[in-house]
Amino acid sequence: MFLEWWTGVGLTGLSCLVLIVAVGLGRKMTHASREKNSPFECGFDPRGALRLPFSLQFFLIAVVFLVFDVEVVLLLPLVVVMVKGNPVAWGVGGGGFLGILMGGLYFEWHQGALNWAW
Repeated sequence: MFLEWWTGVGLTGLSCLVLIVAVGLGRKMTHASREKNSPFECGFDPRGALRLPFSLQFFLIAVVFLVFDVEVVLLLPLVVVMVKGNPVAWGVGGGGFLGILMGGLYFEWHQGALNWAW
């Protein structure tokens, strides 16, 4: 048992040593240059800003849409519980989930995240 443990430790150490040597040799073989470090632009030098301005309001609307869309998908199993399950379980689970959903909608509305046309 003691020999098996040392064999595992030795193989792990040898693997780490081989990995360190391989990474060290790999770094020496790459030659950094201005062209290799620049983004690929079909042979042209990039000019100006690489990032375009983005509307934060549009991003917030997209995130709110995705959150509420996922919550609607989470509501679909409640139909199966309503048909085949206990009505009390449906009322407690579904009512709590819809309450949280409506609370989130009220919060987003109150914060002004849903006012995209002004």
